[in-house]
Order: sequence, then structure tokens, then C-alpha cells
Amino acid sequence: MGSVRRVVVTGLGLVTPLGVGAPHNWLQLTAGRVATTAITDTRFSQMPCRVAARVPRGSEGGELDFAAHFSPSDTRTMTTATAFALVAAHEALTDAHWQPEEQRNRERTGVAVGMGMVDLDDVQSTGQALQERYSKVSPYFVPRILTNMAAGQISMKFGFQGPNHSVSTACATGAHAIGDAFRFIKYGDADVMVCGGAEACITPLGIAGFCRLRALSTKFNNTPDKASRPFDSLRDGFVMGEGAGILVLEEYEHAKQRNARVYAEILGYGLTGDAYHHTAPREDGQGAVQAMQGAIREAGVKQGDIRYINAHATSTPLGDAIELQAIKTVFQEHTENLYVSSVKGAIGHLLGAAGSVEAIVTTIACHAAYLPPTANLDNPPSDVTLDLVPREAKAWLQDSDRRIALTNSFGFGGTNASLCIASCD
Repeated sequence: MGSVRRVVVTGLGLVTPLGVGAPHNWLQLTAGRVATTAITDTRFSQMPCRVAARVPRGSEGGELDFAAHFSPSDTRTMTTATAFALVAAHEALTDAHWQPEEQRNRERTGVAVGMGMVDLDDVQSTGQALQERYSKVSPYFVPRILTNMAAGQISMKFGFQGPNHSVSTACATGAHAIGDAFRFIKYGDADVMVCGGAEACITPLGIAGFCRLRALSTKFNNTPDKASRPFDSLRDGFVMGEGAGILVLEEYEHAKQRNARVYAEILGYGLTGDAYHHTAPREDGQGAVQAMQGAIREAGVKQGDIRYINAHATSTPLGDAIELQAIKTVFQEHTENLYVSSVKGAIGHLLGAAGSVEAIVTTIACHAAYLPPTANLDNPPSDVTLDLVPREAKAWLQDSDRRIALTNSFGFGGTNASLCIASCD
């Protein structure tokens, strides 16, 4: 085998509750803006949780204007999550200056995009239509609800004929998609990969299902901007968000030859299974420990080289505490030099899109030497000495030239992923 192929990030695309566009999101996030709002739709009136984080719709700056991106015939063939993914992919590819026309380049460009769940509104409304009359079922119904159709739609729109891959691993989906794409490039299956995750499940059935699991916040319905509070002593559950995060990954020499802007380098990828419970993480955090250790091992760095962790931390009482314990287990004496933050305080939990959105935030943090804050962290846990970057962004200060970070994602079914990302100055 020849020399190991390096993998870098050359394009970023974001659609989140903070708005559309990676630069817009970064400015909003580091300014401390929170996007969780009250659910006022009467269809949700029975729900104990009345808070969510929606992508802003409209034609103003930072808002998503569906009519500007899609025709009515387009929208018949796709769900909202797929539309989010296409908008984010267009931004990422434009940012990377990569929309090749040569056949060889198209064959060497692949897509790895997934989502955690199908569109539950689509399923529910189609089921009701079937009860009325068979002919009311849309011929696009099945293609719309397949979890690989965001990847398929991106591939078709841009003509990419390399690996066409989809991941569906609950809330670890986005991170697994990036990790798989990283490996496709590293081992020669592609030179460029468009990768990430998308989700749009703020529906009555979606909220009801998570409420029945007692996973969502219910104590802050009257102050929705305070509901998502990772690590905070008053946290009582997560806030559901929606959106998409799409990255363009590229083989380093390929990017260098075309003078592409490089944001960061993907150094390592770790993935494990808890083999423990269908919704709860292992109490000892061993699955998360092994995922982080795997990413660090592949990256070829030491624990002390890593200074920032973008945590999965969804704002649940159990999950946040176990992740912090896992971080202490991995980093031991090095925790005193470690920053840890979670962006979910600002944007809620984007489920299948969370890992890729957070990988983009981590990429920008490494590139810009600036750390995003943990919103609503008003009451830090008394037994934690880690710097959790409460409420306000801060400069990334360290004595080495290269900034190295981890970003974690964990999902129902006991699935875990960790990515090691570094600045590429």
C-alpha cells in the first residue's frame, strides 16, 4: 500500500434554526443567539413539550426561501429534510468551487448523506389518504420517505457518480456519514465526497413519540429560549431541532493541485456500539470512551494534543453526565487544558443532522481559533472542573501551532461516533 491519503474539508453548508449559510450560523452562534421558540400550532396542544427549534422560513437574510430553490414539481418528489440537504449541499459545493463537468471528476466524486427518521407527517397523511381511496396515495410516496433519497437527490442534481451512500444511525447519523466519507477518500474509493446529515421531524407524531419517551424538555414551555441547556444543573430534556449540515471532503493533494481553500483536516474516526439499551447510554460511558479513543488512535495524536471537544450533550440529565465522565476517563490529567462545549443550547438537537452540523462548527472553530459557547449554562455542575465555555464564545488559546479537536455523536440503539478534526494552516 502506498502513502496514506490525507483528507481535508474544502466546503461547508448549513441550514439550521439559526438560519441558512455557514458564515451566518457562525456569527449567530458566537454572538450567543438562541433559536429555540414556542410551538404555537394547535396540532401540538396535547404535548407536554411545547418548544422546538425550526429553520426560519422566508425571504429575508438568513431565512430559507423554498420557492427560490425549488419548483412545485421539485417539492412533490422530496421531503423537507431532503430539501434542507440540497440547499446545504449547494452552499458547500459553491464554497468548495467544485461542480465538475469532466466525466472522470464526476466518477471520483461521491455522496454520503443520511437522516435519522423518515418524514412522519408524510407517512401519517398518506395513511389517512389510503383509508379514503387507494388512488390518493402519491406515486412519489415511497421515494420521498426512503432515508437514502437526500443522497440520491444530491447525486442526481450535481451528476456525481462515485460512491452513493446513506447512513441512518439515529442521532449519530451525520457523524457516521462524515466518517464513512473520510474512509472512502482515505482508501481510494473517491477523491471528493459530499457528506453529512439532514432531519425534519418537528411534527405532532415526532414530538409525541419523544414526549412518551420522556426525552424532551417540559419545564421551560413559558421560557422557550431557556429550554435547551446542556450540562446545566436544571436541564430536563432536549429540544427538537431541524436542518442539515453538508461538508465537501477532499483528498489533500487533489485540493492542493486545484488551489482549493482548506478549512481543516479530518484526522481520525472512531465508532462503537454500547450493546446495552435501546435508548439509554451505558452508565460507565464505555462506548463513548472507546469511540473517542478510536478517533485519537487513527489520528495519531496524544490526548494532550486535543484542546477542544464539541460534545454531543443534548441537555438530558443522564446523557450529559455520562459524556462528561467519559471525557474524564479518556483525558485524565489533560482535562485541565480542555475546552468542552455543546451548540445544542442554541439550536436544539437536530437528530440525524446534529453530528454533521456540529462537525462543521468544530471545523470552523479549528480554522478560526475561536470556541462556540454552551448557551444557557447558568448553573454548571458543581463536581465538574472542565471549562464548558458557558454562555459566551472565547478565543482558542494554546501554545502549539495546530488546533486539534474532537466532535462526538451518540444515538439510540447504543451507536457512537467521534471525529478528530484539526486546523490545516
